[in-house]
Amino acid sequence: MAIEVPLLGGTANRGRVHRVGDTVRRPLRRTTPAVHALLRHLEDVGFDGAPRVLGIDDDGREILSYVPGQAVTAPAPGWGLTDAALRSVGHLLRRFHDAVTGFDPRPHAWSASAPEPFADGGITHNDPNLDNVVFRDGRAVALIDFDLAAPGHPVWDVAGAARLWAPLRDPTDTTDRRRNRELTRLRVLADAYGLDDAGRTLLPAAVVGHHEWMTELVGDGARRGIPGFAEYWTAQARSRAARTSAWLHAHADDIAHTLI
Repeated sequence: MAIEVPLLGGTANRGRVHRVGDTVRRPLRRTTPAVHALLRHLEDVGFDGAPRVLGIDDDGREILSYVPGQAVTAPAPGWGLTDAALRSVGHLLRRFHDAVTGFDPRPHAWSASAPEPFADGGITHNDPNLDNVVFRDGRAVALIDFDLAAPGHPVWDVAGAARLWAPLRDPTDTTDRRRNRELTRLRVLADAYGLDDAGRTLLPAAVVGHHEWMTELVGDGARRGIPGFAEYWTAQARSRAARTSAWLHAHADDIAHTLI
């Protein structure tokens, strides 16, 4: 009998994702057909930075290939917080966005897209959180958890990564080596991604928008009683989100200047 090992990380599917041998079993969702079409496209074009679709198991769960490596889960290991690791995240995001060029999202039902003006222009992962990136030897090699993937502008993913990895928030809420290096690391990510002038102009607003979008998504999930969201969305988390919003607005000019 196959042994099922719970996988750490995640919020919406917390406790419901398991490794079975070299596969991962995850609950099906309304958007599963769309995500599977995307993952099959990535396989077809030779992008090796995402899981492969292997089918549906007898329990009605999707079967994906297990991507070997380590994600940056709490407590975050030092190697995952270096500038070198951050550069590799930028390189991986760029490879992903290049790989989805030519994929037609129109036949599929997706998760909620980013708000205008970031709602189209490609396909976005939408949640490049620390625990959704797989590393090997200190380098980001794959994205996982495509549940929130949807049509969107690539800069939206760069904004999400900057917000979470730099991280762009009040330094009082950062207790590791990244503290007070928020803007320096923003520039590291943007340069590693190869963000063009148009993208750098859009990025400050995209960062604010991504924070507000994700805050609303998590808050809505908590209000609807989704266990992972309800567990996460504590008074402390809400206060932290409010401080982040205030910091982003207060430092909007600094963020824009950093990207010049």
